[in-house]
Amino acid sequence: MIRSLLVANRAEIARRIVRTCRDLGIATVAVHSDADSDAPHAREADAAVRLPGDAPADTYLRGDLLVKAALAAGADAVHPGYGFLSEHADFARAVRAAGLVWVGPAPEAMEAMASKTRAKEIMRKAGVPLLDPLDPAEVTARDLPVLVKAAAGGGGRGMRVVRELAALPAELDSARAEAASAFGDGEIFVEPYMEGARHVEVQVLADTHGTVWTLGTRDCSLQRRHQKVIEEAPAPGLDGELRHTLAESAANAARAIGYEGAGTVEFLVSPSGRAYFLEMNTRLQVEHPVTEEIHGLDLVALQLRIAEGERLGAEPPVPRGHAVEARLYAEDPARDWRPQTGILHRLEIPGLRVDSGPDGGDVIGVHYDPMLAKVIAVAPTRAEAVRRLAHGLERARIHGPVTNRELLVRALRHPEFEAGRMDTGFLERHLPELTADAPDNDEAVPLAALAALAAALADAARRPPTVAGRLGGWRNVPSQPQLRNYRAEPDGTEHEVRYRLTRDGLLAEGLSEVRLLTAEPGRDVEPARVVLDVAGVRRTFEVTAYGDRRYVDTPQGGHVFTALPRFPDPTARTEPGSLLAPMPGTVVRVAEVAVGDRVEAGQPLLWLEAMKMEHRVTAPAAGVLTALHAVPGRQVEVGALLAVVAAEE
Repeated sequence: MIRSLLVANRAEIARRIVRTCRDLGIATVAVHSDADSDAPHAREADAAVRLPGDAPADTYLRGDLLVKAALAAGADAVHPGYGFLSEHADFARAVRAAGLVWVGPAPEAMEAMASKTRAKEIMRKAGVPLLDPLDPAEVTARDLPVLVKAAAGGGGRGMRVVRELAALPAELDSARAEAASAFGDGEIFVEPYMEGARHVEVQVLADTHGTVWTLGTRDCSLQRRHQKVIEEAPAPGLDGELRHTLAESAANAARAIGYEGAGTVEFLVSPSGRAYFLEMNTRLQVEHPVTEEIHGLDLVALQLRIAEGERLGAEPPVPRGHAVEARLYAEDPARDWRPQTGILHRLEIPGLRVDSGPDGGDVIGVHYDPMLAKVIAVAPTRAEAVRRLAHGLERARIHGPVTNRELLVRALRHPEFEAGRMDTGFLERHLPELTADAPDNDEAVPLAALAALAAALADAARRPPTVAGRLGGWRNVPSQPQLRNYRAEPDGTEHEVRYRLTRDGLLAEGLSEVRLLTAEPGRDVEPARVVLDVAGVRRTFEVTAYGDRRYVDTPQGGHVFTALPRFPDPTARTEPGSLLAPMPGTVVRVAEVAVGDRVEAGQPLLWLEAMKMEHRVTAPAAGVLTALHAVPGRQVEVGALLAVVAAEE
């Protein structure tokens, strides 16, 4: 029996494992980097061990330190979670060699699936359908488009879609460099890229006595940069024959490598309905909650019981209903999915299952993945589950860095998604409409700005008046309206609220048929409550202030504003042509350019790595490179000067 478990991971998955262990009566040990010293997963475990440093390479990727931590804390088992060392056979061997229980498959099974090229050979012998790889040197225009992939990759790293033959050599080099940086292995391969395909996967669970369960299907087609964003179970629109093929192929894949524990076999399903093996993840998946919800299972608990030698039943439970999961990220989809950092003041999503990493008050840093939480809705039908999830996200209170919340809501309500007609190109194809500003005639933003003003005035009225407030603000004749300016975030649009304080209260100009009913000030960080009458319809707003930021929450969605000063700082300028770091990160590569070279608009100059993603920094216009401050390995803060391009006249 496992009595004490070390969780060799962080954030959401670490908290998820701790929660199950608490239910099972198993003590838990967390590990944390210096950046995570006060993180929720470190606080919630029964004990925590420090891993000195911040970078993953110095902390969560140090298998030797993790084993030492388990032994020092008296743990008798290790659960790797997902990511980091969860699929590293050498780490599993080190755990077992130390006399600890490894909660996962045998190292040999992990090795068999670690290289995608080797995995495909094993699957071919097992009769699992797959796409044949292409020799990069022999790819022709007839083979396009093709997909370049890292053999040891995951999470979209080292992956490129190539549609022009001339671009293939550069993309091969780029994929090799990223794969070597991310996984320590630069091996890549090329295979046909299937336009319009769906990403469908099968959850497998196998015990040590030969029983293999397949727990239905999941659709994970909505992806950005080959990373999943929305997942659901069961995968919609598959006929019985295809479901049988997927389940049989997944079971054969697990048996072919003597698999034990929880794993996932991933497939591409062509528009014609044919399935092709993609890869096998020898660990728990991020999207496992949707399978849990429809089968009534706790997959983490089952992993632990299998590690203890228990048998699975002859058949898995019959699935019921439908579940949909959305990954809430601290990122800006409208700006090339740029990750965001800062304080997460509040995260409240009532009525739904929320598996979160940070809590309100935690800092979102630069060292790790920008996922804040997984939000899961379950209902008897797919339509109800999708509606519940969109509605819950829309009403959520998320105060802090910019998130992809609005994109998730719009994607869930898109006609193609509602009809179950999505594929892996959905987000790329519809990104402009999913990130577009609200129509010009939409009064939601001006009304929210008015609510922010009313809350500020109510808060000011609660405080003791100043002498200037008593004497200087009174006039006995009508005057020009007073002004307050707010900048909507993240699009930067400025909104001017013109108002008068009359005997009847606040009167806003430019908004017809709008009347302020009440404005109750908040307390500390509790929201102020503002009620407006809009053409006879009462609308309620909750306004929370953090410094000059105003978060306005309504049943129809949230709005964020920055209260602007009356007199802007005239020194806040940037030299034309300056390329500033869009986020904190590390310079991983610099293009072969030198000061004095001519560059074209959009030409990549350097690559930044931040929060497990690589971002290109390109020339803003054609011109001459007059300065280059980026050096590989250099850590930069947001706004740091990287280069200067003097644009042509």
